[in-house]
Amino acid sequence: MNSTQPHDTDRASRPEDLWLTRTEQTAWRSFLYATTLLADRFSEALQADPEIDLTLGEYEILVRLSEADQQFLRMSELADRVVHSRSRLTHTVSRMEKRGLVERVRCSDDGRGRQAQLTDAGVALLTKAAPTHVRSVRELLLDVVGHDDFLELGRILGRAIPEDAPIGIGSPAPHVPAASQD
Repeated sequence: MNSTQPHDTDRASRPEDLWLTRTEQTAWRSFLYATTLLADRFSEALQADPEIDLTLGEYEILVRLSEADQQFLRMSELADRVVHSRSRLTHTVSRMEKRGLVERVRCSDDGRGRQAQLTDAGVALLTKAAPTHVRSVRELLLDVVGHDDFLELGRILGRAIPEDAPIGIGSPAPHVPAASQD
């Protein structure tokens, strides 16, 4: 521990403090460790079944496309919804395209951009993978912390994300006005 780090663990650090208190640092490390571990375990659950073999990121892409109007989204919108960089999304969608789960086509509204379209095979795999994913969320998080704390966790984390974050079912990407989603 650095000598300039606050030793008083019963108080909250102040914005002008350079360091977190010991208990704040423990809370931060718990958050970081838990979110990384849970994301890995959710992916492992999906990848454990050779008939599914999806990462959590790939699963989320299928979910977001399934919720979209006509089951397609501009690549930029999809990247925003799944919190991927454009290049990471392109790489992931290319891998999924090789499996026949999605296809990239010219945008239907202007023909200039590209959009990801869910295929019938993608719908079928999502249908097969959903129970495995939900079971892992229940076993690894919901059943561990309990219903009320699970909802409270969502409320707490909701304060740390933009108000227009695309977290709702079928929600638009943050940079796209809801009216343009019609």
